[in-house]
Amino acid sequence: MKTIFKTSVALLLVLGISATSFAQTNSRRTTVTKTVTTKTSAKKAPVSRSKVQYKTPTRKVVSVRNIPKSSVTIKHNGTSIYYTNNSFFRLNGGRYLPVVPTRGFQIKMLPTGYKRINHNNHSYYVHNGIYFVKTNNYYEVINPEIGTIVYELPSEAEKVTIDGERYYEFNDVLYEKIQVDGTRAYEVIGFIGN
Repeated sequence: MKTIFKTSVALLLVLGISATSFAQTNSRRTTVTKTVTTKTSAKKAPVSRSKVQYKTPTRKVVSVRNIPKSSVTIKHNGTSIYYTNNSFFRLNGGRYLPVVPTRGFQIKMLPTGYKRINHNNHSYYVHNGIYFVKTNNYYEVINPEIGTIVYELPSEAEKVTIDGERYYEFNDVLYEKIQVDGTRAYEVIGFIGN
């Protein structure tokens, strides 16, 4: 009888430990964590432009002869920027070239289709690779913080190689393709300097 009792107690202890271990394992599995792995070679900001190799050496720039008369003209750093149909242009030799507004540029309304993202307890607005933050009654163009994650890049983003590692570049901002909870994303990892 004592042997049966000891065996029963031992069996219950083993089952109890296994059940506790199983419950702890299952509770760990339900915890959602963002797993992000990045390379380190481009995390030093800014990266010298001479170290950046573009997959396509030259980019085709498409200019237009006219823009709608309803476009808004905004002066920034002594240059007139024309804003129309969610796009920015500057006049050059009688034609309008598409441009990306530089840091400090301000507009009153965000472009249609912007996305709001949060990083380090800050809210940013992103449209086609341009980052804005609300300042008084305007939206000001800023550089994103390193570590900011977005889920899409502008179609004009280019593949680049730095020290043998592949990244993406748009408007001198370097991105690395990553996986966040099984979804493709892009993390800001640095900037291109001169």
